[in-house]
Amino acid sequence: MVSGKGTAQVAFARFVRRAIDNARAERGWTVTDLATQTGIGRSTVFRWLAGDWHDYPELAKVQGFCVALGLPVAAAFRALGLPEAGPTPRCDNDGPLEADIRAILERLADPAVSVEEKHHIRDLLRYLAQRPIHQPD
Repeated sequence: MVSGKGTAQVAFARFVRRAIDNARAERGWTVTDLATQTGIGRSTVFRWLAGDWHDYPELAKVQGFCVALGLPVAAAFRALGLPEAGPTPRCDNDGPLEADIRAILERLADPAVSVEEKHHIRDLLRYLAQRPIHQPD
């Protein structure tokens, strides 16, 4: 891995490396076997291993990867720096902020939402997160 990569890329790459090593040791799987069994393309597995991504991996793919390998999804989300529960279930007593955040997370995890739209959502969130906060005078 190239130094200077973000913490999430490095942590998630370690998580994926451990999963691959365990699958190889316990099941005799190659990366090709792992890709076939998890439904994740080999190129995606190699990108995850290299920490070669700017937008978060698709959460549905991360969940499928974990489920197929019997790994806790929360551990993958922790490695990505996401809330352990991932997208939260609907609850009628959430405040407006929690409802908005939940809706965004659900949209990012929805496999029916296009990659382009997810990219726009993430770009907007990054912009908002990095904007200076103006204090009232």
